[in-house]
Amino acid sequence: MSGHSKWHNIQGRKNAQDAKRGKIFQKLSRDLYTVAKSGGADPDSNAALRLVMDKAKAANMPKDNIQRALDKATGLGGANYQELTYEGYGPAGVGVVVEVLTDNTNRTAAAVRSAFKHFGGELGTSGSVAFQFDRKGYMEIERPEDSDFDEDEVMMAALEAGADDVKTFDDQFEVYTDPKAFPEVRKALEEAGYVLQNDEVTLVAQNPMDVPEDKQESLARLVDELEEHDDVQAVFTTAE
Repeated sequence: MSGHSKWHNIQGRKNAQDAKRGKIFQKLSRDLYTVAKSGGADPDSNAALRLVMDKAKAANMPKDNIQRALDKATGLGGANYQELTYEGYGPAGVGVVVEVLTDNTNRTAAAVRSAFKHFGGELGTSGSVAFQFDRKGYMEIERPEDSDFDEDEVMMAALEAGADDVKTFDDQFEVYTDPKAFPEVRKALEEAGYVLQNDEVTLVAQNPMDVPEDKQESLARLVDELEEHDDVQAVFTTAE
């Protein structure tokens, strides 16, 4: 059994790493599409795109993934992609918002509906869940063990740059901003020498809810199934 357990542990870590990598690629694909859609797919003339492409390469994102995101933004191949949002409730009544980018609404709607059904949830109507979220700029600053980070300095740097709130945890700081202030706050923190592990404009639940232990696995599997679909760009929940 020890050999099996060792293999199981290694496989578990690999699956977790693959899932994390997949989410990183998913976010980068979304960012590539957004900046290419608004400023063009030529990095020589689109500084924002050039920055995201550099991040994608640093994350070892496959060239095919990068090109696919750019093709979607430019409509290459004649495909017409639409940005849509689905709202619904998952296990324990957790609110779920799913952002998609699709060239086949029937296919995507069926897949999203099926995922909710698999795990005891249901799709809702437009606006039935989204009101429970605020759109916020969000940044993570890693806090390495044995670091000499001064909490007050981090908080002051963020708040003086225009952040709305800073939350402190053992391993990181979370910085929240108004979406319009997000670029300025990010630039100020980077210039102050802080390394941002994650930075994006996202949806943040207004009142995160505790999920009963017997519903947590079902909720996690629902989110995983949604995120694994090629058309899904992001999944947000009201779970704590």
